[in-house]
Amino acid sequence: MRTLRPLDAPIDPVTALTRIAWLLERGRQSTYRVEAFRRAAAAAAAVGPDELAERAAAKTLGSLRGIGATTATVITEAVAGRIPAYLSDLQDSAPASIADGGDRLYAALRGDLHSHTDWSDGGAPIDEMVDAAVAFGHSWLAITDHSPRLTVANGLSAERLDRQIREIADVDAQHEGGIRVLAGIEVDILDDGSLDQSDEMLARLDIVTASVHSKLAMDAAPMTRRMVAAARDPRVNVLGHCTGRRVSSGSGAREQSTFDAREVFSACADSATAVEINSRPERVDPPDDLIAIALEVGCLFAIDSDAHAPGQLGFTALGAERAERLGIPDDRIVTTWPVDALLDWVRGD
Repeated sequence: MRTLRPLDAPIDPVTALTRIAWLLERGRQSTYRVEAFRRAAAAAAAVGPDELAERAAAKTLGSLRGIGATTATVITEAVAGRIPAYLSDLQDSAPASIADGGDRLYAALRGDLHSHTDWSDGGAPIDEMVDAAVAFGHSWLAITDHSPRLTVANGLSAERLDRQIREIADVDAQHEGGIRVLAGIEVDILDDGSLDQSDEMLARLDIVTASVHSKLAMDAAPMTRRMVAAARDPRVNVLGHCTGRRVSSGSGAREQSTFDAREVFSACADSATAVEINSRPERVDPPDDLIAIALEVGCLFAIDSDAHAPGQLGFTALGAERAERLGIPDDRIVTTWPVDALLDWVRGD
């Protein structure tokens, strides 16, 4: 099973704090708790190991901004060469998978075509997302932050995307011989089916995942035309969370968009555009009946995490359970492919 491998002593305090944040994210714990450990990790990294050791001995870690009583204990135990009890408890209680089933397919996944960083509305920088992908056993990862129209998610202008592409290249170079880091985008599908980024910028990317984020209650006929246009666009590789639904209870719930699924998925099949199986627990998108249609008409699929934090990369276990249960062959799931085969598909080879 591909999961976060438990860490043993000795362990660096920053690594311990970061791994705790990942495990809390994987378990969908409160953002406040996760951010407490993330802030402490940043504070610990800023002062360095020598000062951490001195402050741990003097019991003055709590005077550092961003470090509280719990995180100070984690640092003190790590400095002493022990696995912090907080981390040990999380590792011992974490299930091998967050899904009930799908273990075989989850183990076959090689990468993820939908992940976010703090360049848009994610909670971590690119390098930490990549480090987590390595820890989860990925051989490649696409960084796909939002496009400019989605201002609520700090979508990337052409200028910011240009800078991000350069940073992704730098991070990829640092992992040469290991994980491959791909430059991508989750681009908004506009009302008429056009894409929310310039042709020039889209041409520079390895991966384009296209999703509807606005006017989700549009009438079925124009929504169908909108999605078909995007699915047939030669620049689009993946159709993301196609219904836009949220199955959470209460105020977070949202009905799915209505469209002619057979027409949309036929356009995907004709254009070799993969249909995303979005693995976020609050999305479960598309629902099973629509996946059945996409399977019938011959679509490719991408099991993606839509991770907005490093620990959420493990959400793909949920998508794998659904895909395995619904009988999707592995070779039609592009996220099981090695990176060279994936990029051949992107290029249309």
